[in-house]
Amino acid sequence: MRFQTAALLVVSLAAACSSTQDSFPKGWGKVGTTRGYHDGPKIVFGPTGTGRYAEALLGAYDDQAAMTTVAFADRYYREPGNDGFEATIDHLLGKLEDRGFGTQDGYELRVIETELSHPAWTPVRAALTLIFANSATQELHQFCDGDDKDRTMLPANAPAASVEGAIARTLDELDAGEFLVTDRPLGSVLGEADKRGAAAVLSSYLMAFNHDPTGRDRHLDAIHYGGVAVGTTMPVAHISPRTHALLTDGKLRNIAKLRFEAEVRLDERSLRTVVASIVGSDRPHEVVTLVAHVQEPGANDNASGVGGMLEAAITLQRAIEQGLVERPRRTIAFVWGDEMEASRIFLDHTEREPIVGISADMIGQSLEETGAVCLLERGPDPGALTPLPPDEHTAWGAGKVNPDHIIPSGLALIARNALVDVGIVAGGWQTREHPWEGGSDHDVFLARGIPAILIWHFTDFAYHTSLDRMSMVDPRELQLTAVSLLTTACGVADARPEDMKRYVDGLNHERYERQGAQVIEGAPEEVAEQWGEWSSGARRWLAALCNGTPLPNTRAR
Repeated sequence: MRFQTAALLVVSLAAACSSTQDSFPKGWGKVGTTRGYHDGPKIVFGPTGTGRYAEALLGAYDDQAAMTTVAFADRYYREPGNDGFEATIDHLLGKLEDRGFGTQDGYELRVIETELSHPAWTPVRAALTLIFANSATQELHQFCDGDDKDRTMLPANAPAASVEGAIARTLDELDAGEFLVTDRPLGSVLGEADKRGAAAVLSSYLMAFNHDPTGRDRHLDAIHYGGVAVGTTMPVAHISPRTHALLTDGKLRNIAKLRFEAEVRLDERSLRTVVASIVGSDRPHEVVTLVAHVQEPGANDNASGVGGMLEAAITLQRAIEQGLVERPRRTIAFVWGDEMEASRIFLDHTEREPIVGISADMIGQSLEETGAVCLLERGPDPGALTPLPPDEHTAWGAGKVNPDHIIPSGLALIARNALVDVGIVAGGWQTREHPWEGGSDHDVFLARGIPAILIWHFTDFAYHTSLDRMSMVDPRELQLTAVSLLTTACGVADARPEDMKRYVDGLNHERYERQGAQVIEGAPEEVAEQWGEWSSGARRWLAALCNGTPLPNTRAR
């Protein structure tokens, strides 16, 4: 009976919202609810809320400028404070300064310098060579420049090395002075290999989802990106599955050995975090934060976030100056730095009151090349405790949810609206969403009681491998995702009383869908109660946001 009532309410509410409005931007069509653009709870179309921004921001966004920055960052193996990280930070500062950030009123630019806990690690070169008994050699993997395709063969924090030795295929057959070749993660074998006196450890480890979905077997040439603990002394490298197969062929056991050379540099440097702020018109003391981490050597992870958010900041500035949009009432801060640390540093140093955090991580994946789609990861909500259709977790897997961190807000709903609004203006774009899983900058905000979300792409078979280069980035996907992130931020920063109806109508749809799914799936009744409490709390949060009153259910930073 409960489900039947909920279903009737959904139908009646949808019918009430199904008329047309001539004031809508071209291409918006009828007012109503749909899953045609977003695989998740339905939304209500309308020109309010994120609808005020989507068309103008999409038209003002320069996707080629964004791609130029992505390509610049992708030239470097970026780790906290190293040469590539510093070059990318300098690039960001130069572009922002050229646009007047830091000198024009209403456009702030700040560099926060903090102490690095260890020297900055820069890989200079590395080579893995097969040496045959007749002195012939075969280069297996090598790089001498950060832009070389095999650069991830050196795990972050790997030591310098110059070693030679025979090949051992397992720990059991490993003798002192030999190279252990394994498909296990480095961290799981380093201790035992060191005890046995290994000369080096080579790992072809890939994650389960790194298998090429196109059938082209590109993963066989993929080299994992990972790291080892600071201070590791054992020579280590990552190799491809193809190289692993060659080296573990028993025919090489007595006729060849390996030589591994690696050069790295350690520098004492501070860690720089960049904050570019577009100051709000009416409530400048409240700040909406967009974070894109700089470190990690991938084009999508996360050069795409770096370039996408740089152009987002410039786009909003340009749109305001050209009168395409009004300056948002609250401040929007764009933050770049070391993942997780950048968010902590920003929260520790800002004098404004952060009201939401939005993580831009892996935002440009080509669907054709990687198989990944744009995803909204909501903050912890009842769906993170008990996923029900249409929710399902990604291959990343569910995170451990602390019920105390489930703080109701309308942030995910606003982001859902932004994704659909941008998709409609663009003429079509399919996106999805899933419950909280964790693993990026949004977790830092959540831990401090601040509502936060992640917008990313998954499952990307090239994730954390040498294959994550510019060929995997789609300019249109980068543009649509970056504009959705920016539109979400503007929807929060410029929330107005007239936005409330659209958001609450959408919230009602979601509540009825969630509670209906509880009945269909036979989940405990407490799940429906949890969604009811969540919706009531989210409504109060949205009302406060739109009316400019203090937000409920937040904790001190």
